[in-house]
Amino acid sequence: MKLLPLPAFQDNYLWLLQDGHRALVVDPGDAQPVLACLQQGGLQLEAILVTHHHPDHIGGLDEVRDATGARVFGPAREPIPGPLQRLSEGDRIEALGLPFQVFDLPGHTSGHIAFYCPEVDGAPLLFCGDTLFSGGCGRLFEGTPAQMLASLDKLAALPDATRVCCTHEYTLANLRFARTVEPENADLFHYQQRCEELRARAEPTLPSTLGLERRINPFLRTRLPAVKQAAQAFNGAAPDDEVAVFAAIRQWKNEFR
Repeated sequence: MKLLPLPAFQDNYLWLLQDGHRALVVDPGDAQPVLACLQQGGLQLEAILVTHHHPDHIGGLDEVRDATGARVFGPAREPIPGPLQRLSEGDRIEALGLPFQVFDLPGHTSGHIAFYCPEVDGAPLLFCGDTLFSGGCGRLFEGTPAQMLASLDKLAALPDATRVCCTHEYTLANLRFARTVEPENADLFHYQQRCEELRARAEPTLPSTLGLERRINPFLRTRLPAVKQAAQAFNGAAPDDEVAVFAAIRQWKNEFR
């Protein structure tokens, strides 16, 4: 299997997984990069996976579906144009011969979902949309801090080797904020250096891994003393209130420049 992040718009990635003959694509906000990749590789698109309803994730959906006849799989509780198979927590699908498990991840949007495959070429694979970013998480447009914390906890419980295929190249901006929250985090310092080198070569920082994100991502570390102390210093969040700590870090990130 070959995993490709197709750049779109200013900082989106449309993930395409292919086996040399067939392909699936995730969140086709723009049809043209997808159709060009399929044509160039002589690939038949078998499936389209959709995580949530924002235009930069579904803007090219109709065009890609009409051009390829691919089946569409998306969230049960979001306004995604049909036809599609609507999915929610616990559902399982098969694409490219691979089994994908569906997780409900409310927070960024109310009906956001993710697709998880436990083994693709030796490691798990997670298509998580805008819930988890490298060094960050999505803004809370429709959900609550408690919902997003629970959604991130669900993802954080997956194996360390899980490849995190999020859909925006936000990593450097996220890491600048993360280092403000945890300035003494050595893993974070070294990861920032590596990502700066990648971006200097115009290479993607993604996919990340969950093992790495648990070491460097403040939104997966809100129960640790250093992050609790940072949240308390920011707005007085009670260190023993895990939702208040998470909400403080998210608010801080919203305001961070």
